[in-house]
Amino acid sequence: MISGKRVLLVITGGIAAYKSLELIRRLREAGVFVRAVLTKSGAEFVTPLSVSALTGEKTYGELFSLTDETEIGHIQLSRQADLVVVAPATADFLAKMAQGRADDLASTILLATDKDTLVAPSMNVRMWNHPATQENVVKLEQRGVRMVGPNDGDMACGEFGPGRMAEPAEILAAITDYFTPSTAPLQGIQALVTAGPTHEAIDPVRYIANHSSGKQGYAIAAALQKLGANVTLVSGPTNLPCPAGVTRIAVQSALEMLAACEKSLPADIAVCAAAVADWRVDKIASTKLKKTSATSLPKLNFALNPDILASISRDGPNRPGLVIGFAAETEAVEENAKSKLARKGCDWIIANDVSPQTGTFGGDNNTVLLVDQTGSESWETMTKNAVAEKLAQRIVEKLKLNT
Repeated sequence: MISGKRVLLVITGGIAAYKSLELIRRLREAGVFVRAVLTKSGAEFVTPLSVSALTGEKTYGELFSLTDETEIGHIQLSRQADLVVVAPATADFLAKMAQGRADDLASTILLATDKDTLVAPSMNVRMWNHPATQENVVKLEQRGVRMVGPNDGDMACGEFGPGRMAEPAEILAAITDYFTPSTAPLQGIQALVTAGPTHEAIDPVRYIANHSSGKQGYAIAAALQKLGANVTLVSGPTNLPCPAGVTRIAVQSALEMLAACEKSLPADIAVCAAAVADWRVDKIASTKLKKTSATSLPKLNFALNPDILASISRDGPNRPGLVIGFAAETEAVEENAKSKLARKGCDWIIANDVSPQTGTFGGDNNTVLLVDQTGSESWETMTKNAVAEKLAQRIVEKLKLNT
């Protein structure tokens, strides 16, 4: 139950600030006591009066307000909440948080608080994808800051992609999850999850990759963590925020992914959802390969990448009790999945059709087939989050049988 909890809501300056009013209304309906801090730029989108009308409290904004500093002060504001929520969190404010800047009331509160923080990023897709923003997000996640969203969708600027602030219902659900003790059937279980593509360098500017977005692997990591598992997510390059409570190790190549996985063992569960490149260039050029003529082609010699799934499945003291692999196929899905199960030595294979017409790569839906030693089971088409939750429940059932 979240009734009676105290949330300090920081509203920064993005077009999604209007959603913060709906979030306040939903929190108040749930019995949550809300105080709000409105940045100077946030006040360009929503007014202090509208925020105060919904919270039933004064809206704070000025760092050097003599009355506020006497009566409550930014230190007290930062300490009297059970959770600090930043919604929307702009690219600029995420940068402030990552750098530890404190040049206004909102950023000072974030630096002074001893409570957990949940942020809902909101910005243009190019700003979200910019390396500086992604570095800031990783830095904040490593410090324990929780993320909800952003979502894919149409932008106010007319572009489409990740960057839309999570909907108020999603943010409320994340807040509820934070305050609600779960039954945690996977409490104490160590889980290793791989996700995303790998990038195999050819020269300093080119690489071999695939179309994997990492969405399914990230959803699985989140679902396992929600059930109480301690999750390590080894991720190739993606534009996805790390799920709250999950430890992410970012890698580029298959060799780096294998090393990170081996370092993360032993584990009780391993879910290898990453789309690892099968080959790499055996010798990466130290300088950019030049096109010397219209018909010139570089000579590239390839080497096999390590088989991460087979390595983890190999018998030994560090083999997880349950190893699950993925098979991305474009034809004969079940036949190829059964063959892969036998070759790799894993316990389950989750197979799916990734032909271009399915929209699986990069999309939000998936149609999978679970294959084990006893046979196969076809699942109906559902969202990748739903697939992850169903798989997590199957893992719980399997572990109960094993014990």
